[in-house]
Amino acid sequence: MSAPEPAESASTPALWPAPRPDGPVDRSVSLPGSKSLTNRALLLAALSDGPSVVRRPLRSRDTMLMARALEGLGTSVVDEDGDWHVTPGPWERGTEVDCGLAGTVMRFVPPVAGLARGAVGFDGDPHMRLRPVGAMLAALTALGVRIDDEGRGALPFVVRGQGSVPGGTVTIDASASSQFVSALLLAGARYDDGVDVRHVGKPVPSLPHIEMTVAALRAHGVEVDDSDADRWAVAPGPVRAVDAAIEPDLSNAAPFLALAATTGGRVTVRDWPARTTQPGDELRGILSLMGCAVERTDAGLTVTGPDRLAGVDLDLHDVGELTPAVAALCALADSPSHLRGIAHIRGHETDRLAALATELGALGADVEEHDDGLTIRPSALHGGVFHTYADHRMAHAAVILGSAVDGVLVEDVATTSKTFPDFAGAWSALVTGDAGGEHRA
Repeated sequence: MSAPEPAESASTPALWPAPRPDGPVDRSVSLPGSKSLTNRALLLAALSDGPSVVRRPLRSRDTMLMARALEGLGTSVVDEDGDWHVTPGPWERGTEVDCGLAGTVMRFVPPVAGLARGAVGFDGDPHMRLRPVGAMLAALTALGVRIDDEGRGALPFVVRGQGSVPGGTVTIDASASSQFVSALLLAGARYDDGVDVRHVGKPVPSLPHIEMTVAALRAHGVEVDDSDADRWAVAPGPVRAVDAAIEPDLSNAAPFLALAATTGGRVTVRDWPARTTQPGDELRGILSLMGCAVERTDAGLTVTGPDRLAGVDLDLHDVGELTPAVAALCALADSPSHLRGIAHIRGHETDRLAALATELGALGADVEEHDDGLTIRPSALHGGVFHTYADHRMAHAAVILGSAVDGVLVEDVATTSKTFPDFAGAWSALVTGDAGGEHRA
């Protein structure tokens, strides 16, 4: 595959020197809340039968875009003492929704917009017009939602809400994104006949995210039948108002835990849940396979790095969002790695496989790109510019490399604000120890 083009802007994004520690680190960090959980909680609160509170939400570009989209439809979202108080309102108006680079906004809000009365327009950053959404729009049309997209199957498009949606059974190919399924399920209880979603095609990627959606729906009293493979049925009925407490974002923990692996040090991410639906929990097993010691206690998850990192052979199909961080660690390992099952991440914020092959290779890594993954062999690395393509996970890969290689310059580190405000400040404090060994993001 050809490499994607670096993100364009009116001015060249600043190059940020990734800090490198002078030895093994021993740090603790408290991370912001999960983007995936925050946006699901916001959406379900807006669909609920009364007011509720989203406690400790992530405040980032993606979640603020979700809040603004719901406010545009008529929901009240009020910030009080760090929590969001959400009051559903009558959705009797149209609005314009800015999706930015948030897949959850582009995919989760249109099924809800069908319940409004009025035209709801959707658009976003230029790259979002390339991200797949056509299969979901076709499914919504089959369920009775009126959509004008001029045949593009992509942004921009308009949902012409009629105040209700018939719903029923729909078949969809969700092999490009699990969010297609989650989007239909989240709104399904408010459809006249609910929804019965049946997937056909290659395996659905990132299944843990659908499990996260099902768990969130059940917490709101919604009846969901997921007993058959590739089928999810949501019964029509009320969405109960409940207060939700948001867990730390475990996928955003990847670079912080990786710092222990790259320095042979120790890092604790505080408040790691004992049980969770977040795919980032798989970091525990991945880091163990690479030679790290991993321990979860009541205080959090502690990772202690090895003297030498081992390469791995991993199918990351269900946890594709972890690929950039894992690939960066593999580039620092002393034996070959093969990452597979991740063709779908070509449709994420950028073509992540092509971008990783290009940027890792530019710093000296021996990388072979495949249709569905990467092979990475040991090679001497050097400093240089690491382009991020407006992709927060690419920035995570860059800082991981910079923690072990001098002279790594991260292009547009601010793109991490998508899911982690002031990531650069949190990372610098952890790497340099400026916060006295502990940082709260």
